[in-house]
Order: sequence, then C-alpha cells, then structure tokens
Amino acid sequence: MLITADRVLVGSGKYLEDGAVLIEGDSITAVGPREQLADQADPNTTRLAFPGTLMPGLIDAHIHLAFDGGTDPRAVFQASSDKTLIQDMRRRAEQLLLSGVTTARDLGDRDGFALRVAAEIADGRTPGPRIVSAGTPATPPGGHCYFLGGEVSGAAEVRDLVRRNIAAGATVIKVMATGGGLTKDGPRSWQSQFSPEELEALVGEAHQAGVPVAAHAHGADGIAASVKAGVDTIEHCTWMTADGFDLRPDVLARIVEQGIFVSPTVSPHWQMAARFFGEERTEALFDGVRQMAKSGAKIIVGTDAGVGRAGFDGLASALGFYAHLGLPNSRVIDMATIDAADALGLSTVTGRIAPGFRADLLLVDGDPLTDLGALKAVRVVFASGRRHEPRDTDQA
Repeated sequence: MLITADRVLVGSGKYLEDGAVLIEGDSITAVGPREQLADQADPNTTRLAFPGTLMPGLIDAHIHLAFDGGTDPRAVFQASSDKTLIQDMRRRAEQLLLSGVTTARDLGDRDGFALRVAAEIADGRTPGPRIVSAGTPATPPGGHCYFLGGEVSGAAEVRDLVRRNIAAGATVIKVMATGGGLTKDGPRSWQSQFSPEELEALVGEAHQAGVPVAAHAHGADGIAASVKAGVDTIEHCTWMTADGFDLRPDVLARIVEQGIFVSPTVSPHWQMAARFFGEERTEALFDGVRQMAKSGAKIIVGTDAGVGRAGFDGLASALGFYAHLGLPNSRVIDMATIDAADALGLSTVTGRIAPGFRADLLLVDGDPLTDLGALKAVRVVFASGRRHEPRDTDQA
C-alpha cells in the first residue's frame, strides 16, 4: 500500500512536503517524496492519495477500558456482568482507535479482561489500538481500587501478585502508591498506601522479569517513595498533601536524573477544572505540570479515559492543555507519539514514521504543528497497516 499526503510528519516538528509512505503488511518499508516512492512501488500496489497531514498514530499512556467514563464509573463497573463488561471494553477500544489512538496503556482492570481484549485486537478479531496492559493493580486491603481484586499485604504477597500478572501476559505492573478519588471509602489521594519495603519488593520483582512499573501517586510522600523505589513512570504526580500541594525540587530533580516518565493524566475536559476544584487549586495543579515540563521531566500524555467524565475520544482535546501551559505544538505531539512509545517500551516499534516501524498512522485535515485542533479532524487511521475510518455512529 502506498499512502501519499500533502505533508508527512517524519520527525520532531519536521514535515516531508508532498510525501509518501510505503507499507507492506503491518510495517512501513519506505518513506520519501511522492514521486520517488510512486516509481519505487510495484505497479499492483494499492495507492491512496489524501490531502492533509499524515503522522504517527497517537498514544494514550493511561486508560481504563473497564470503566465507562461516566459520572460514577465504579458503580457501573460493579453492576456489569462479565459479558457486558467485555462487550463495553471492545466498544471503548474501537472508540479510542477511531479518534486517532493506535496504542494505549491500560493501567488497571480485573480478571485479565484488558489482556483478553488486547489479544483480540492483536489477531484482528476486534478493532482497536494496540493495548499494553497492567492487569490487576496492586493495592493494600481496602486501598485505592481494591474492588479490582489486587489487594496485597507484605512483600511476599506483593511479589506474588507481580508474578501472577506477568504470567497472565501483563507487560507493565501498576501499583497504587497512594489513595485516589475513585475509591471514596479508601485512603485519601494524598495518603501513601505501601511501605518502602513493599514498594521495593514490587519494583524489584517486576524489573527482574524485565517489566516496567507504573505508580499511581498523587501524594507528595508517595511520589518520593515511588522515585526512591525506582519506578519507571509516575501517574498523576499532583504533589498533594493533607492541606495543599508540595512540589519538592529535590524529588523532581531525581525524577529528571533517573529518567522517570511522568503522565499527568489530563482530562479532555481540563478547561472545566476550576468548576470542580476552584481557581486557586486548579492553578496550583496546572503550575505543577508546567514546572515539571520546564525542569526537563519526560512528560507523556494520558487521559485516564474511563474515570469520571473522561471518555475514550478525548486525547486530542487533552493535548490542548499542554499548549495552554506554553509548550510548543511539536513537543506536545512528541509527548503523544515518540516519547510515549519510549515510556511504553515500544520505541523501536511505533511512535514515528520510519522504515521498520509498525504502520500506525493517523491522517488529519489541516496542520497540527500550527493548530493542535487539527487532530480532532480524523480522516483515516491505520493500525498495524489496517485501515479504519470514523463513522457517524454513537460510540459512547
């Protein structure tokens, strides 16, 4: 298949004008000027010509297919039968794909359902993005998201859960280092949930198997403990305390030094934050992300799709948050492509348009380097070389 477009994003902020991409099976075999690749391609090759911008498919580094993105996702989840839940997860995966997301990291479900959906997507039975799944997240008894089934206490139980997740096919381990808002009957978001010994046991077991660790950490103490334990990504990273926020420069410096990725999990509805949190608290949250970005921390994009009011078609809207903070569009796009692929262990697989990479491509109207809003005008999505087009049906 030969795909041509007005412009092809071939590097950080770099377009190839009137470019082309040659695909064989699920992989990119060549990238170059339209005329050059048109001559190079076999005469029987399918040829597709589009206006607009061809770019790498987007990566949402933090989702939960098991949740519905409504006002009470926990209640809907707990009321769903296994059959209904799987069907809904398939539908949400397709919604992600049709919004331009070709890879997503699912950071918590139950009974390996996300792994099951991921396998269906991989072999073509279900349309959706490539899913990197954590399986069941580790939490203490009664801790954040305990209802997902990952309650553990002590280093031995922590290690055992890690081994069970990896044996089931998980390629990332999720630990709830602090409480969270979804679990109203659990610890507060700023409160730490595990001892240093338990965190170190979890990270050590995962790393021994070559699997990275993602730490849910809102609280400043939990962030510091996660950094000390050597996690690979910090989710949310809001620096909460009992009475406000406390971004600790020494801990942030270690995040940068250790190359830990930070996923702030920005809602597609970030512009409404002040309604829920108040102006002062919202500005503190926003400024924390701004400071981390300025410090050189490796920021990646995640929407926490599935939690309250975060749907599965909102990544493009969430990207506007980073432009609001003053980051250039080229860096924002990198955060949702190249950088996210690196964080997910897929830096040689996806996230860029180059020979040897998977044919994970997004075609949009307009120029996203000039206007990130162009990412909402999805024409076609290619996931591992398979073509998908948005349609006017209810994907909710």
